[in-house]
Amino acid sequence: MALRVYNTLSARKEEFVPLTPGEVKMYVCGVTVYDHSHIGHARANVVFDVIYRYLRTRYAVTYVRNYTDIDDKIINRANKEGVTYDVISERYIRAFDEDMERLGLVKPTIEPKATEHIGEIIAIVQRLIDKGFAYPAGGDVYFCVEKFDSYLKLSKRNLDEMQAGARIEVDERKRHPMDFALWKEAKPGEPFWDSPWGKGRPGWHIECSAMSMKYLGESFDIHGGGKDLIFPHHENEIAQSEAANGKPFVKYWLHNGFVNINAEKMSKSLGNFFTIKEVLEKYDPEVLRFFLLSAHYRSPLDFSDQNLAEAGAGLERIYSALAAIARFDGEMAGDDVPAGTEAERELHEKLGGFMGRFEQAMDDDFNTAQSLGIVFELIRAVNRVLTEDGGESVAARAMFAAVRKAVAGVGEVLGVFTSEPGAYLERIKGRKVAGMEMSAAEIEQLIEERAAARAAKNFARSDEIRDYLLSRSILLLDGPQGTTWKVK
Repeated sequence: MALRVYNTLSARKEEFVPLTPGEVKMYVCGVTVYDHSHIGHARANVVFDVIYRYLRTRYAVTYVRNYTDIDDKIINRANKEGVTYDVISERYIRAFDEDMERLGLVKPTIEPKATEHIGEIIAIVQRLIDKGFAYPAGGDVYFCVEKFDSYLKLSKRNLDEMQAGARIEVDERKRHPMDFALWKEAKPGEPFWDSPWGKGRPGWHIECSAMSMKYLGESFDIHGGGKDLIFPHHENEIAQSEAANGKPFVKYWLHNGFVNINAEKMSKSLGNFFTIKEVLEKYDPEVLRFFLLSAHYRSPLDFSDQNLAEAGAGLERIYSALAAIARFDGEMAGDDVPAGTEAERELHEKLGGFMGRFEQAMDDDFNTAQSLGIVFELIRAVNRVLTEDGGESVAARAMFAAVRKAVAGVGEVLGVFTSEPGAYLERIKGRKVAGMEMSAAEIEQLIEERAAARAAKNFARSDEIRDYLLSRSILLLDGPQGTTWKVK
């Protein structure tokens, strides 16, 4: 099955065919670095990290993700704190990088900053003026939307209707209310760069055109970002880039869906705005990443404690199975491994088509939700073998080795299942115990006391300890290797 992606520009799924065979060039809009990143940023960046990882299994990929390091919000924060704009931008670039590292993102090929590309920006603006698509107005320069015939082709809007219903601040210097700034005249006290139109700084949209074209060329394969960027940001990128170059800008436009908080739109005014750092104080980074991949990237995602807890429980089930089979030594074998029991035959069948089903799901517009469902099917078959057959046979041991390899392969693409299973379960257990009245040492002491009671055939005391721990959400698991415990 060929890879198919949903292209916002055509509003349909299309077969993915790179402009240059064997190579993919991808640009994703990065953050404006004036504050800590929120979970909406987490979703967008995890989504395109997975897309990057999957594309790399088939192509040589150049992935560019920028930093917008000059902007009104950055300047306002700098003025409020009495520092220069670059103090603010560098602080939050570091903070963003720390968040992305904790979420397990692969570093993009190139991470350019807008302020490092002022020369390229000025050159594009001048080209647009020379070609009649832009005009100076005082110290500003505006793009003339009426000159670009296919304006709004990405967002499928109507310029006349937008003008009629627009609530835009009147600016008599604009030829059309929807014209947008390519270059902004510097106000007193603001940072500035010299230009043919006076001291000023770039508009937001032109920055991404300049950076993407410098590193990927005038036409490239994929441009990504959140749905909130379709208009005006990506629409304006298309207009200024295609007007300047006279050729298509991007072949495939990919956009991820919004994150809602308890079914409501995330908003600081509603008090339901969460930064990545705040969320990671409560949840393990791998749980958050797993949750973000649990829905198709174009669908809305409802962030809630219940949904995060369910994601955590699902991830723990997978790691528990991986930990259970880690103690079995075995070597992978081919399809001719004799599977004796019904449970073993089921696991053999699930393993046989596992990677094919995973690739089929990912080839269908990077369907991570379906991909995780395929992993759960495999894990259920593993648990059935463990429960019904014990997993001691040669066939089971060989299949367990294959399961570990298969899940690790999926994990390389999705960026999950990357921890050692036992270490992950201990980490999660530690997080849970941290919020409880009992310490891990106290729990272990009671387990030892229970073991002594059982050895002395004092089953009443043994049951009393078990029930006491269960009342505090500590579940005891008796097995051949002794008693382990987990937090319910």
